[in-house]
Amino acid sequence: MNTLCVKLSTAMVVIVCAMGVVYHVAERDNTRAYQNELSQTLNAPVAEAVSSWGQLIVNGTPDLASLRDLAIWITILNPTAEIYLLDKQGAVLGHNMAANTAVSTQVDLQPLQEFLGLDATLPILGDNPRAPASRSVFSTAEIRSKNGLEGYLYVLFGSDSYQQLSSKIAASRAPTSGAMALAGIAGSTALFGFVVYSLLTRRLVRLNHEIDRVSESEFELLPKVVKSRDRRDEIDVLGEAFHDMSARIKNQIEQLKAVDHHRREFVSNISHDLRTPLAAIQGYLETLIVKPDLSWDERRHYLRSTHKHTVRLGTLISELFELSKLDAIDMSPNREVFSLAELVLDTAVGFQTHSENQNVDLTIDVNSAAFTNADVGLIQRVLENLLRNAFRFTSKGGKILVSITERDESVAVAVEDNGAGIAPEHLSKIFDRFYRVTVDNGEATDSCGLGL
Repeated sequence: MNTLCVKLSTAMVVIVCAMGVVYHVAERDNTRAYQNELSQTLNAPVAEAVSSWGQLIVNGTPDLASLRDLAIWITILNPTAEIYLLDKQGAVLGHNMAANTAVSTQVDLQPLQEFLGLDATLPILGDNPRAPASRSVFSTAEIRSKNGLEGYLYVLFGSDSYQQLSSKIAASRAPTSGAMALAGIAGSTALFGFVVYSLLTRRLVRLNHEIDRVSESEFELLPKVVKSRDRRDEIDVLGEAFHDMSARIKNQIEQLKAVDHHRREFVSNISHDLRTPLAAIQGYLETLIVKPDLSWDERRHYLRSTHKHTVRLGTLISELFELSKLDAIDMSPNREVFSLAELVLDTAVGFQTHSENQNVDLTIDVNSAAFTNADVGLIQRVLENLLRNAFRFTSKGGKILVSITERDESVAVAVEDNGAGIAPEHLSKIFDRFYRVTVDNGEATDSCGLGL
């Protein structure tokens, strides 16, 4: 099962087993140190007691017979004891082992002197003459005569036979007991971890199911997330974040669908709008070609009609081009400081011909020297769209006013008219792409719905 609960439980088992191994090694070392300290503490007086029973060294000559007699008594009390006579320099003068036993000839006296000190801290390990590579706990005492220090009685505890027997027993029991302990620890840890992590991860499992459900619905559905007031941990935060993200994605998908719907309608409408002037232009031109005997007035009528439809076609194409620029990802305004009053005046003057042809009074109230920082071309496009809409919906004899009003930190440009105005039901849609209204005769305007 490739689940988070199983992975966490497995990780816990591995961690606990590793800790068990480390603990076993540390406990083994600690037990060995404890046994050494206990053995040396209990046997510390042995060497002193033995040395007081007789003069084992006289003028540098060891009394080996007395040493063997004492060794028999000591080994009865402690079979692990090994006894050595050392001279003042640490050289081995004699011992209680068999004659053919290999024994090193020198023992380091520094541990012995440390043991004999008043502030000795046990355990202290000394050289093992029978195993120079190892060190053992010991007891020692000075051997003195009337001539002074003659040497040392050096008693080791933990003979080779004891060590071998201890290692054999440990080797026979350790694998079985260790394996059983490790298996028990691993099993109980796995069971405990699985139960605990199942409880901890069940909310993650539910959240994962919600993610799958929402994804399969293509974000038509929202996740069922219960917001907690008392307990807010990382899982709650994650669930709420996913809920909010899903809501935003759903809203964006709905907006994209709406835009796509409007775009399809726009393509259908613009196809009709483009086809109408093109058909009219084609018809007028064909008439001029096939009827060469038309009068001048008839020709001028056809040419004016052709020009009218050409202008309309140019307007539609211009709005399509404007749409492509607005949809461009890398489009950015070319900002510069310019005189807004001059731009408004020049743009409004360009509509004087419309004013005269439609018999509409165009008033320009620009008594300002306001400057602004913006894209000249885009601002001019806005003004042209507003003026074009004003002329389109203002009947003959109407009035259009263009004015500039300076404020504290801004400047306002207004285009006002006394035309048909905008019905209340259309006010919320004036900035929607491709949205068009019908005029008084029930027909749609010749605009693409991109102006505002």
